Amino acid sequence: MYMTKKTKRNQKRTNNKTSKVKRRNGSLYFSDFPDFRPNLTPREMFSMGSFGGTYWRPIYSSVTQKHYKNVHRKYPFLHGIEETMMSSKEYDKQKNKYGVKVGTSLEFWEGKKWITRYHPYGWVHWYCDFYKGKRSPDDRRQIDRWNNLAGAKGRFFKFLVTQIQKKKKEFKDESVSPKIRQVLQHWAYKINAKDFNKELNSRKNN
Repeated sequence: MYMTKKTKRNQKRTNNKTSKVKRRNGSLYFSDFPDFRPNLTPREMFSMGSFGGTYWRPIYSSVTQKHYKNVHRKYPFLHGIEETMMSSKEYDKQKNKYGVKVGTSLEFWEGKKWITRYHPYGWVHWYCDFYKGKRSPDDRRQIDRWNNLAGAKGRFFKFLVTQIQKKKKEFKDESVSPKIRQVLQHWAYKINAKDFNKELNSRKNN
């Protein structure tokens, strides 16, 4: 279909439509995707210590067949964080919040077809764009992935609650499942009293 310059401009504005980020009951709220409720901003994730300090390292993407580096510098909310916490070449688990190594390689994720051309670094790359206000055709898929892992019915969230319950510990006791906590942090989530108690109550009622 033929598109005029005006139509193209309108389409571009739609694709980059911004949605103001708000805090509601400790979680982030995006009006255009209300079911997406992380509680860590990208800045908080990297400041706390994530991905062994390597997430924004230079990469070659087999998906786009291009080299990338310094991609994180386009996000104002990441400015001021030490480069060693974001673009180191070697993974250092001591840089992680919980002092453990988690995750797999970019090549593994590409092989699983979880990486798209829109965000060659992966989910957090998408999240930084989304948080900034940029929207893409991949939004629904990425949010569904988050819900399946870290949302109220997410497998990692539920597993962590189970472990805390079994060991009869406080939800904030970081000695319980540090690897699961680190993974959840990589998905912009940190367990809190509200979510923990809500899950416990739902189990009592079932």
